[in-house]
Amino acid sequence: MRVNRINRARTGAAVGLTATALAAGLTTAAGPATAQPKAAPAVTWDCSASYRIEKKLASGTTWRMCWRHDAEAGIILEDISYQPPGETKPIKVLTNARLGQIHVPYDDGKAEYDDLTGFNFGQGQVNLKASECPGGTIKTVKVPGAMWSDSENVKGLCTTTRSRGHAYRLQADNNKVYQAEGTDLLVYGVNKVGWYEYMTEWRFTDDGTIHMNVGATGSLAPGDYDAGDGRGWPIGNGSAAKATSHSHNVFWRLNFGLDGSSKNRVEQYDSVVSAPSGPNEGPTNKTTRTKVTKELAGDAKNMRWWRVVSATGKNKDGHARSYEIVPGATQKYPGRSFTKNDIYFTEYKKCEQFASNNLGNCAAGAGKSVDKWVNGETLTHPITWVNVGFHHIARDEDQEPMPVHWQGFSIVPRDVTAQNPLTPADLAGVNGIPRG
Repeated sequence: MRVNRINRARTGAAVGLTATALAAGLTTAAGPATAQPKAAPAVTWDCSASYRIEKKLASGTTWRMCWRHDAEAGIILEDISYQPPGETKPIKVLTNARLGQIHVPYDDGKAEYDDLTGFNFGQGQVNLKASECPGGTIKTVKVPGAMWSDSENVKGLCTTTRSRGHAYRLQADNNKVYQAEGTDLLVYGVNKVGWYEYMTEWRFTDDGTIHMNVGATGSLAPGDYDAGDGRGWPIGNGSAAKATSHSHNVFWRLNFGLDGSSKNRVEQYDSVVSAPSGPNEGPTNKTTRTKVTKELAGDAKNMRWWRVVSATGKNKDGHARSYEIVPGATQKYPGRSFTKNDIYFTEYKKCEQFASNNLGNCAAGAGKSVDKWVNGETLTHPITWVNVGFHHIARDEDQEPMPVHWQGFSIVPRDVTAQNPLTPADLAGVNGIPRG
């Protein structure tokens, strides 16, 4: 990855358009005795038609969002809303979601990269083949200074659907089986940085979950076949060429906007299992909630999780809507202060855009990395930063081309709806104490 890195001058700001469009539909039945159904609430967009993504999945769930392109961050998704069956209007989930950095330090200490802000990640947007987006649509992305295209109009953003297998299965007392297959809306693009190609994908499921992943593929950099013992792996015949090991520390930056408000709350939950208190007792498990009211640099632990809670919206049971953060598999890199934690919650500041080598115009002394922004400030508009690491020790199978290795995490709805949003009609009355 040290070779063939192109560092062009940055040209221009993020590409995006804003407009508002109203769409409302009303179907009426003939005859004076027929009740008139209420019109569906108008859907308001903060972007023009070219920058909209709207998909109604087979289950009836609709996802809506806007997108834009940034010279460093690549594709950015905004105003993301989720409308499952039974909800009369979209439920706002995220104001903004994007990559926050891809930090790549090499094991020999001789190279270290910030692939978003050091190598114009966004300008590395590549054209996608039709076969890469089966059954979907490839949108044109305007990329000023595009590095891997003859034109700044890059066919660079795929939107399609993918089956995810079982959504649920229930065999009832009468042996009737309730079963459904789930579907995802898949939104993704590819950015080439040197020898690596990064596939950034968002999967929006019909049950309200969002999966965010980055897959690294492409090639191993031939200029890195010079590792010493313990810092690389032999590639090719014998052991003359050792590919230098390195880490990929991928950060995501999420700006939640649950129910349309930036004033979300953060909560941390920890469960502790205790030994049995008597010979006829089993182990006990107590879960404790901690309200995260100030900025936090946190670490994932066994039976620990976080959720971001709506300050304004509740489901039909009267429970506050929230999204739970579910970290993926990670290999945490302790070599830099900003990679030592799995998650950060910081108070929103416009200049704090990238987890390391930040380009935002922050005040003097604010620091260039996310760890420097955790200063005990009260959280009123929390920004969530998720760090997922992968230590890449190359193998023979990595050539050529390199199989995709994925790293990422999910956010899962918790009390966004009063029941499973995909509940079949026969079970719609089961809420609280189950039947039978």
